[in-house]
Amino acid sequence: MTIERWKGSAAGRNRAVRHGGVVYTVATAPGANIQIQTRAALAALDANLADAGSDKTCLLSAQIFLADLSQKAAMDEVWNAWIGPDWQNWPQRACVGAPLAGDTLVEIVITAATKR
Repeated sequence: MTIERWKGSAAGRNRAVRHGGVVYTVATAPGANIQIQTRAALAALDANLADAGSDKTCLLSAQIFLADLSQKAAMDEVWNAWIGPDWQNWPQRACVGAPLAGDTLVEIVITAATKR
C-alpha cells in the first residue's frame, strides 16, 4: 500500500494525500473578502491537484465550509466560473456554515480521482 503526501505549511496536516488513485486535498487562503479567498483557495487546489496527478475535471466530491452562509452566492459566482459549464466535470458538493479560524471565510475540501 502506497500513500503519498504533500506537506502543507501548517503543523499536523498535509495539503494533499494520494492513495489508490484518489487525491484528498484542502485549501484556505487569505484575502479581504469571500471572492478573493475563494479564488486563491481554488488556485491552491489547482496546484495541489496537479502535484498529485489530477485536475478539476477529475473531482469526485467537494465540501465547502463558509464562515457566513449569507456569502454563499458570492462564493458560488467564483466557484461556478472555476468549475466551468460542463456538468460532467462537476463533483458532488456540499456547502455548510461553520465557524472558521481567524479571518478565514472559506475552506474547501476536495476528493478527486487521479489521471494516472
